[in-house]
Amino acid sequence: MEWYVVGLGMLGLLMGFIIIGLPIPFALAAASIPFLLDILSLKSSLVTVELKLWGVWFDYILLAVPLFVFLGELIGRSSIGPNLYWFMHSKLPLRGAAAYGSIGACAGFGAVCGSSMVGSLTIGGVALPQMLKLGYGKRLSSGVLAAGGTLSVLLPPSLILLFYGIVTDQSIGSLFIAGVVPGLVLVTMFFIIVAVWGKVAPQDIPGQESIQPIPWLVALSALTPVMIIGLVITISIYAGIATPTEAAAVSSVITLIMAFCFGGLRWEGLLESLKSTMQTMGYLGLLLSSGVLFGFVMTYHQIPQQFTQLFVEMDLSPYAVLAMIVVFYIILGMFLEPVSMTFITLPTLFPLVHAAGFDLIWFGVVYTITMEIAVLTPPVGLNLFVIQSLARDDVTIGDVIVGCVPFIFALVILLLLLVGLPDTALWLPELME
Repeated sequence: MEWYVVGLGMLGLLMGFIIIGLPIPFALAAASIPFLLDILSLKSSLVTVELKLWGVWFDYILLAVPLFVFLGELIGRSSIGPNLYWFMHSKLPLRGAAAYGSIGACAGFGAVCGSSMVGSLTIGGVALPQMLKLGYGKRLSSGVLAAGGTLSVLLPPSLILLFYGIVTDQSIGSLFIAGVVPGLVLVTMFFIIVAVWGKVAPQDIPGQESIQPIPWLVALSALTPVMIIGLVITISIYAGIATPTEAAAVSSVITLIMAFCFGGLRWEGLLESLKSTMQTMGYLGLLLSSGVLFGFVMTYHQIPQQFTQLFVEMDLSPYAVLAMIVVFYIILGMFLEPVSMTFITLPTLFPLVHAAGFDLIWFGVVYTITMEIAVLTPPVGLNLFVIQSLARDDVTIGDVIVGCVPFIFALVILLLLLVGLPDTALWLPELME
C-alpha cells in the first residue's frame, strides 16, 4: 500500500475508535494492528506487539516518569503544597496577594513536580475555596489557578519535556534547562495580568484580606523541602552528577523523608500516593507502549519521511511550517490531552521541524508551551475541568474558560517571543555546555 493510504487509514481508524469511546491506548493499538498484519504474518505480528508493548519499558530513562509522578503525589498528599500557598499568600504585603501567591505557589510546585494536573489539584484545592471566601472574582480565581498549573510543565522537571526528549532522542537535561528562562518570563507575565486585571476590574480583588499569618516555623517546613528538592534535581542534572532518572530517584527518597518529617504525611497518605502513581503509570505505560507500536508501523511505511519530503517539495518557508504545526496542535488540543498528542503525532512531525532548520531543543520549549495552551482550551482542556471540579457549586466551566483567556494570550505572546528571540530558550543550555 502507498504511504498516504496507510497514513490516512491509521488516522481514520484511530479517530473512529476514539469517537466511539475506546480508551486512547487501546485505540492506538487497534488502529495499528490491521496494517501490521499487512506486512507481517499473524504469528510475527503477535511477537512484534509483545516486544513493542513490553520492550519499551527497558529504556532506563523512562524510570524517571513514575519517580517524578510519585514525587508530586507525595507533596500533594502532605502539607508541603498547601503550606507553600499559605506562605506565598500571607507573606505578600500586596493587594491581590492571594492571586500572586497562587501563581508563585504553582511556580514553586512546578519546580518539583512535572504534572500540570497534579499542580492544579494540589494548589487549586487549597487556594480556590480560600480566594472565593476572601471575595475574589470567580473568573480571576479560577483562571489564575488553571493557568498557574501549566507552569508545572514548563519549569523543570517537566513530564512533557521528558516525553518529548524520549520521542525525539534529545538531551533531557538540555530540555529541562531550556524551559527555565521561558518559565520565569511566563510567571512574570502572569503577575502583570493580575495587576492589570485589578485595575480594569477592581471589584474582582478585595481591598482587604483577612488571612491568618503563617508561623515562620511552618513556613520553613513548606519552603525548605521545595528548595532542597528543586536544587537536588537541577544541580545534579545540569552539573552532570546524575542522570534525570538518578536525580528523580534521589529526590523521591528525599521528598519521602521530608514529607514524613515536615509535611505531616502518614502511612495512609503514602499508600494513596503509591496507588495513585500506579494508576497513572498504568495508563501512561499502555499509552507509551501502544504509541511505540503505532510509530513502528508508521516508520515501516516511511510515513514520517514521506510526509516531510512532501512539505519540503512544497517549498514553504520554515516559519510557515512552524505556524501550521502550532495551529494544528492547538486545534488537536481541543480534543486530546498532551501526552496522547505527543505519542500520536510527534514521531511524524518532528522530522519536518528538523528539516525546516529549527533547533529541536528550542522546538521542545515551543511544543511544551503549545501543550500548555492545549490544556486551557475547551472542550477537552484538562485544567479547565480540574479547577471547575474543585468548586462545582460556585464556579461554572464558563467562568474558568473566560478567566483563562488573558493567560492564553500571555502564552501566545511567549510563543512569539521565542520565535523572534530563540536565545530566550537556548541561551542557558548553551551557557551550561
